[in-house]
Amino acid sequence: MTRIFSLWLSCLFFLTFIGCSISYTFNQSTIDYSIINTIRISDFPNHATLVSPLLSSTLTENIKDKFTRGTRLEMVNTNADLEIEGEITGYNLTPMAVKEDAYSSETKLTITIRVRYFNSVQPEKNFEQSFSAYTTFDSNRMLTDIQTEVDDEIMLELVDQIYNATVGDW
Repeated sequence: MTRIFSLWLSCLFFLTFIGCSISYTFNQSTIDYSIINTIRISDFPNHATLVSPLLSSTLTENIKDKFTRGTRLEMVNTNADLEIEGEITGYNLTPMAVKEDAYSSETKLTITIRVRYFNSVQPEKNFEQSFSAYTTFDSNRMLTDIQTEVDDEIMLELVDQIYNATVGDW
């Protein structure tokens, strides 16, 4: 009898740990696909005073990629259920961590974008909002030498912010 009980307890223990798992995913959307099926993402023109040449097209493509990978929405050019548009409004360099010789040891690059989100199915979710993200780099390095690297790092953060604000419900 104790052998059967031990076997039963072992099976219960095994099934409990095999059958249970906790999974957290932070890129899930909260889209009701029964009523929302399409999205239009417009180009984000660069209206900043300091311009990074490829920033506009790269940002737009990164946003499209995020929504293509993270949702089942169909990308369309007109009459979309969801629409995202905006512009790059700031590309600013700020000296940081000033040393004793009055020179900066770090520079902060901040990119700011303005986003307009339209939800034709649930208009109460429409918004216009600014998003910004930044990174710092050693002031001894020239921005032109690391521009692609720092722009990409900041754009990943901005794209996540847009995604979470529009369909992530964060």
